[in-house]
Amino acid sequence: MNKAVNDGVWSGSWVAERLGVRLEGDDELTGMLGLALRRNPKRAHLLVSNVLGKHVPQSPSVVYGAGFALGRRVRELLGAEEAARAVVLGYAETATGLGHSVADGVGLAPYLHSTRRPVAGVARAGGFEESHSHATSHLLLPEDPALLVGDGPLVLVDDEFSTGNTVLNTVRDLHERYPRRRYVVVALVDMRSAADAGRLAEFAGEIGARVDLVAAATGTVRLPEGVLEKGQELVARYEAESAGAGGLSSAAPSGPVAQFPAPPNSGVAAETGREGNPPSSGLAIEADQESNPLGARGTARSAPTGPQPEDERTHPHVTQVDLHWPPGLPDGGRHGFTPAHRTHLEDALPAMTARLAEALPADARSVLVLGFEELMYAPLRLARELEQVAEGVEVRYSTTTRSPVLAVDDPGYAIRTRLVFPAHDTPADGPGERYAYNVAGAGFDAVIAVVDSVADTPELHAPDGLLARLSAHAPQVLLAVVPSYVPGPLALPERHPMLPEPLRGPAFSSYAPEEVGWLLQDLSDVTLEAPTEEREEAIQSGGAHYAESLPVEYQPSEQYQELFQTALAESAARLAQAAGAVTEIVLAERSPRPVLVSLARAGTPVGVLMRRWAQFRHGLELPHYAVSIVRGRGIDANALRWLAAHHDPRDVVFVDGWTGKGAITRELTAAIREFEASDGITGFDPEIAVLADPGSCVRTYGTREDYLIPSACLNSTVSGLISRTVLRADLVGPNDYHGAKFYRELAGADVSVAFLDAVSARFAEVVDAVDATAKELLSGDREPTWEGWAAVERISEEYGIHDVNLVKPGVGETTRVLLRRVPWKILARAGAGADLDHVRLLAEQRGVPVEEVAELPYTCVGLIHPKYTRGATGADGRAVNL
Repeated sequence: MNKAVNDGVWSGSWVAERLGVRLEGDDELTGMLGLALRRNPKRAHLLVSNVLGKHVPQSPSVVYGAGFALGRRVRELLGAEEAARAVVLGYAETATGLGHSVADGVGLAPYLHSTRRPVAGVARAGGFEESHSHATSHLLLPEDPALLVGDGPLVLVDDEFSTGNTVLNTVRDLHERYPRRRYVVVALVDMRSAADAGRLAEFAGEIGARVDLVAAATGTVRLPEGVLEKGQELVARYEAESAGAGGLSSAAPSGPVAQFPAPPNSGVAAETGREGNPPSSGLAIEADQESNPLGARGTARSAPTGPQPEDERTHPHVTQVDLHWPPGLPDGGRHGFTPAHRTHLEDALPAMTARLAEALPADARSVLVLGFEELMYAPLRLARELEQVAEGVEVRYSTTTRSPVLAVDDPGYAIRTRLVFPAHDTPADGPGERYAYNVAGAGFDAVIAVVDSVADTPELHAPDGLLARLSAHAPQVLLAVVPSYVPGPLALPERHPMLPEPLRGPAFSSYAPEEVGWLLQDLSDVTLEAPTEEREEAIQSGGAHYAESLPVEYQPSEQYQELFQTALAESAARLAQAAGAVTEIVLAERSPRPVLVSLARAGTPVGVLMRRWAQFRHGLELPHYAVSIVRGRGIDANALRWLAAHHDPRDVVFVDGWTGKGAITRELTAAIREFEASDGITGFDPEIAVLADPGSCVRTYGTREDYLIPSACLNSTVSGLISRTVLRADLVGPNDYHGAKFYRELAGADVSVAFLDAVSARFAEVVDAVDATAKELLSGDREPTWEGWAAVERISEEYGIHDVNLVKPGVGETTRVLLRRVPWKILARAGAGADLDHVRLLAEQRGVPVEEVAELPYTCVGLIHPKYTRGATGADGRAVNL
């Protein structure tokens, strides 16, 4: 195994010396890992693997062998019988090839990797988030929906196990959908702290499953106090230096590029930016040594950018090689890769590799096979085969990536050079920069770029594209395109030609029939309620989904009802102003005749208020419906089909009450994408309009203040006497809407219409304020910052919860915790006033402590009991008494 050492210098020493970072653990660590820097609010340093084949070009036999050996260890751990029942799951983008290699080592296990690329016609089997990401990062899109079903072991493969958050999020999501008895977590390096290591065992106990860990090396990263700030300052200083140098220094590299020999005068070790300009990301170092105030032995330098005059183009030619990829063979594990697929690939590899070898220049002695982001396994296997058959040729393998990292041309730094080029696969999250590390200036005689057909676009071949960037650093560039595998059409269940018309009051709900139509089925006669404690235990153990049952609808005490009435009287004008402002923004930006579609049930009163404002101010009679959306399971697809059959999807505006950390925002975005892929119906905009956006998750809102919205204080009695929505397989068939109950028996306590009337009665007095607010919002910057999500992650870790789903930010979400879940404690912003009177009352009734916090981005945050056992309702175990 090659060491992460250049001229006797460890490729992490540059960062270690400047930040005081230390790697402690197995002797193999410094051979497997180097260090680099990146701009990141949580962790400035980056562990750079020398055996992964992502950032550092490496022998393909070393890369494949590392994963295969881990797979053999998993097989030994499980035994042959259990290994034959296992499924291997890898993480995009860095571990897709590693996961494939592990699956090969396990033997007969099918393989699937997560993806960031949605694919039309393939339904999502799951999804989860990396802890640093505000958007849904990973999709699971198996061609065979049954791939993840069963009780065989699930083997999860990632390159690095640092905190364990990503793996725990994955297991939570999948165990909820496909519970099983055993999980095996596999990583090249296990770098968890002692505290993080204990969490895995605790989590296994919580879900009642066995969770094993297999790693090639174990250790930890020792970080001195203030390392994050120091690292950010270091990156900022280098960025400023790079900008000052203008990216035009032409000095040769100060030493050989990490992990492969660079012949003398091999060219420029460089960060290549967009045509004629310094790179927009500002993460590469482009100043010469004399101007470097930080004392680095070398800095990354810029190669000429953009197209050169014909006589100055170093290597302008690209040769395309037809691999004759076997028809029907998947290009990777995005939709599943079976043992039969593996056999098919093994049979085809010799002939495909021979075509590559024939296309190489006769005098090529150093060749790089460069894969593309998630497409790691096919290029790796081609590179390994080429390494074995091409005599006298040193073959290296790496791939391009989405991840921006600082480049410093120093033997003690893991990322010596960086090529920058535009994304070339029309990514779902929009255009952006992509990177290839340690390729520029490496002295390769040829580079074989392997991409899938989705990525073979004009951007790939553009003057500033990847192929042009490679041509500036290698005499010969070969392009091999692997057909992107597209699963065949799935057999969809037959649907009734006519979906039911919406339910309306007074037969269903206490709202007037014109106020809202419910795209739900009536389950009023079904017993669905369970005690709060039983529901919490089932939800947290993975034994049930929260949408499969309902909390008992307690009627509020007289004291609590008085508090609600006081809050409503004091906040009605503020609510009217916010409702008017968000409606004006919708009319100005979304549609002059919008179709309001509330997310039941918190969004329904807000949708009615928006409808009333449009009628009051503009004389519009807007259609308004309520539909169900369930976290982890998406929006009601049948409701969307009904809406598409009766309205233009482009006019539909989804409405909710408020945002917390943005979970429903992300859920809706993923669900709409799935629906477009499955049904071919486009036009629905997943951007939600909300009354209040304290989490900064959306663009369309009436306010971003976190204040009391009185409709959050109550359950069904302020929402038309309708329950939460229900999604349970024995009650909701493929042609049914999601269900809900109408609590007619609570009519005596119903304040649904009174709440609406109290707010809309203030419309006339807030007209000027609404106009001013709408004008200010329409002309201002309303891009989401997702600061709420960041705060939730921080609170989750600070309070030892380690699960963002148990942290509920904002007044509305905190109230829900106290009414429906098993609360642990309430965090209240110091000095918060009457907006929290009802929260304090509920907390007192449930025996839950309220802790004042000086620095809190929300008025309050509710924490669900993180280690619930029956009876742990509040701090003293008392049950709710409203």
